[in-house]
Amino acid sequence: MIIDRLFKEVEKKGNVCVGLDSHLDHIPNHIKEKYQDIDEILFQFNKGIIDNTLDIVPVYKLQIAFYEAYGIEGLIGYKRTIEYIKSNGSIIIGDIKRGDIASTAEMYAKAHFEGDFQVDFITLNPYMGFDSITPYLKYIETGEKGMFVLLRTSNPGAKDIQYLNVNTQLERLYYHVGDSLNEIGSKYIGNCGYSSIGAVVGGTHRDEAEEIRNRYKNMFFLIPGYGHQGGKGEDVALYLKDGNGGIVNSSRGIITAYNKYEDGPENFDKYAREAVLAMKEDIKSEGRV
Repeated sequence: MIIDRLFKEVEKKGNVCVGLDSHLDHIPNHIKEKYQDIDEILFQFNKGIIDNTLDIVPVYKLQIAFYEAYGIEGLIGYKRTIEYIKSNGSIIIGDIKRGDIASTAEMYAKAHFEGDFQVDFITLNPYMGFDSITPYLKYIETGEKGMFVLLRTSNPGAKDIQYLNVNTQLERLYYHVGDSLNEIGSKYIGNCGYSSIGAVVGGTHRDEAEEIRNRYKNMFFLIPGYGHQGGKGEDVALYLKDGNGGIVNSSRGIITAYNKYEDGPENFDKYAREAVLAMKEDIKSEGRV
């Protein structure tokens, strides 16, 4: 199963997920001057980072908005990056955050689990209802695909909806979502003990972290919020169990790490690697890895 593959990659390479949010403003000028086509610029930048981190990173996450923004050329860059990661045997998350239902969701599933944009995992938003998840399950049943569903996110606005009390126990809405996902995901548990239906839990809220980890023992977490959004190793480590059970995403903190150095632009790939290594050490130092 795909979740077993991810679990094993984390065991070998650690918990860092590199987010390839490759805005043109993040790309050194010498690349933009060398290549004219947007898809080539995006791809060459991504390739440099991938080539220099493959041995220490278990998974890459591509936020599709950064490619859609550049139209067809941007999506060609997205497609080429997916193909390159696949050719190197690594795992890909398509960060698409779809949340529609019925035939529309079926088409989203087809778009991102088949064809040009096919990836291993996708992200979904369940807050339209759990029938927004159902159309994807036929792909999960094959064992070859997985999903990370938004549970408790890292943005300040999460409290507008996700923290609402919903039952007589005055539990927060995100626990209602998590319990339902846990039940759905129980049908897709791999040999590693985790389900191919995981959850997105923001790494900036320490107060709920241990309760979420203990409540959802079979749920693998995608943990955003590290670095630029304020999350630290001590925060995200709370969501891990024996060094596994989650991947911690960093995007700008890795792909723009070169901006701190005078020789950075020419060595953007080198500094991306150094940022990954520093992040791994920060998480490991908290004793849960």
